[in-house]
Amino acid sequence: MSAVVDLIRDHPILAGLAEEHLRTIAECGREAAFDAGAKIYGEGDDQRYFYLIRDGAVALQTAAPDRGPATFQTLHRRDFVGVSWLAPPYRSSFDALAVTDVKTIAFDARCLRAKCDADPALGYALLQRFTPALIERMKCARLQALDLYGKPA
Repeated sequence: MSAVVDLIRDHPILAGLAEEHLRTIAECGREAAFDAGAKIYGEGDDQRYFYLIRDGAVALQTAAPDRGPATFQTLHRRDFVGVSWLAPPYRSSFDALAVTDVKTIAFDARCLRAKCDADPALGYALLQRFTPALIERMKCARLQALDLYGKPA
């Protein structure tokens, strides 16, 4: 566990969390890696994990009519992927694909939700950190949709 705490302590999404919260979060985490081209999760999948990216690049993609997958955002080192773990029905809204070899810390979503239920201050602290990033990703997806579908007539 202490190795995971050391790996997550300086991650931007967790910056400023109390040491006890970092230790609690670390109990749900483990190192995980994905080869370039691997699907980390697909649209509609149960969001069983979320990942802090330690190294590599991950493309967030959505299906585009008559065009196949369209990348709307690429995430890199010190970012995170898999935000649908936060709210029911805990299903992914898009695909996540490893663009390069990717090293992560994978967090078991059920474990972390249970920890948040047991410690509402932890849950609130995480929600405060993830919400701005979710809003930014929604903006990126909206702009990508404008590119895919064109401007209204």
